[in-house]
Amino acid sequence: MKIIKAGYEIMTAISPGGITELKFIERVGRTCYKSENKITEDGESAKRFVRMLIEKGHEAMLEHSILTVRFIVDRGISHEIVRHRIASFAQESTRYCDYSKDKFGNEITVIKPCDIRNDMEYIRWRASCEEAERAYFALLDYGATPQIARSVLPNSLKTELVMTANYREWRNFFRLRTTRAAHPQMREVAVPLLNELKERIPVVFDDIKPEE
Repeated sequence: MKIIKAGYEIMTAISPGGITELKFIERVGRTCYKSENKITEDGESAKRFVRMLIEKGHEAMLEHSILTVRFIVDRGISHEIVRHRIASFAQESTRYCDYSKDKFGNEITVIKPCDIRNDMEYIRWRASCEEAERAYFALLDYGATPQIARSVLPNSLKTELVMTANYREWRNFFRLRTTRAAHPQMREVAVPLLNELKERIPVVFDDIKPEE
């Protein structure tokens, strides 16, 4: 059994400083006002314009730009992510993935919970996952299909989930998934992702503050 940490990968190419992305939103948004003559080549007008859209709550213009992210999380957290309905998803399938095969290293992979409090919790969690792995492989040895054998796999099983959504929905995602009330393992990926996007695409996410 392999134990890994949760993570993410931004799959959409982002221009230096996010200027191309901001300029696109500006071009789209200025259609409403027919103010294309105010566009500047250096992107400064785009920063001001997108900031104005967000401050006025005119976020529909942000729906014209999309972002794709691959999450490496456990099955429990993936269930929370796919609840964001204004998005498209692709997820590793336990129906068709046979973890006894060489390409999976002949083992299951699990995500270590970031909120385990002590050694005894970790020992019990690890033992439970190992027992689930043994049961899974035993079922396969008995001739069960992966879609039957998966029923004994734990919530900690690693899954890869690709989410594509427009910027407005990503803003909603971060508002919900970076609060203190969010699951710690959800915050484990959502907070650093938000912080990276703040650096790479200025203005669009700057007003969203993860709760400490």
